[in-house]
Amino acid sequence: MANKHTILLMQTSHNRSTRTFMDYDSISQSMDGICGLYERKLKDLNPAIRNITYDIADLYNFIDGLTDMSALVFEHSIQGYLPYDRQWIKQKIFQHLKKLAH
Repeated sequence: MANKHTILLMQTSHNRSTRTFMDYDSISQSMDGICGLYERKLKDLNPAIRNITYDIADLYNFIDGLTDMSALVFEHSIQGYLPYDRQWIKQKIFQHLKKLAH
């Protein structure tokens, strides 16, 4: 995944005040960022467990459980950002984790 500046837009609940964004230097870093968010949530929910494991379905459920999640990825050819939905994010996470596993 090329080094394309990526902005993740996220809303964790129906309360508009939970809207936030995170920006990353690449799509790959943004996928790591999503995994990190989920892992921190797991640690908060299970503070007594040292080694927490999860699978891709758990991560997908986390993403689907958010009120909203989308990405803006900088496209050099148009000198602007292209929007992507949560399905695209889930595809990119799968590709990213698959690459890390090999």
